[in-house]
Amino acid sequence: MKSITALVLLTIALTNLSSVDAQTKYIDKKGNISFEASEELFEPVKAANASVTVILNTETNEMASLALMKSFRFKNSLMEEHFNENYIESETYPKATFKGKLIDFDFSKLDENVTDVVIDGKIMLRGKEKDIRTTLKMNKVDDLVMIKGSFVVSPDDFDIDIPNIVKNKIAKEIIIALDFNLSQK
Repeated sequence: MKSITALVLLTIALTNLSSVDAQTKYIDKKGNISFEASEELFEPVKAANASVTVILNTETNEMASLALMKSFRFKNSLMEEHFNENYIESETYPKATFKGKLIDFDFSKLDENVTDVVIDGKIMLRGKEKDIRTTLKMNKVDDLVMIKGSFVVSPDDFDIDIPNIVKNKIAKEIIIALDFNLSQK
């Protein structure tokens, strides 16, 4: 139910960005986001979420995504519990969103060759916003738009307090990786 509500809210937000016909929207409801916050010599701190919703408006070059925080999966269930209860506070902040725009991008020229595309946007997590500018790898095969990329954030960016007892076990820079396969809506 939360996924449906989140998808409806994301769709409404994108509809407000501009009104376009369905031919210009691509969507992925099973996008992948992972993060790595490991420090050498300690247990890996990483998780993946395979149910991220992403929408790309090819007319305006706007892109938005929504990830439910409780959908991140860890190898260690205790780590997952601490992530949701102590760090992200998933009950209070159930989702992360991103809204951005592809810069100097012409969708009509996208083909099977991988193209570097810069995106500017804002990620919202735990009620805090952070500007993100990164380069994505994009290509289009048949009617599928594939997007891969990564960027770096810090727990401090979102006022995430890491207790001293585990501070050395969690990286100060967290690598976020994304892998989306969008099809026409």
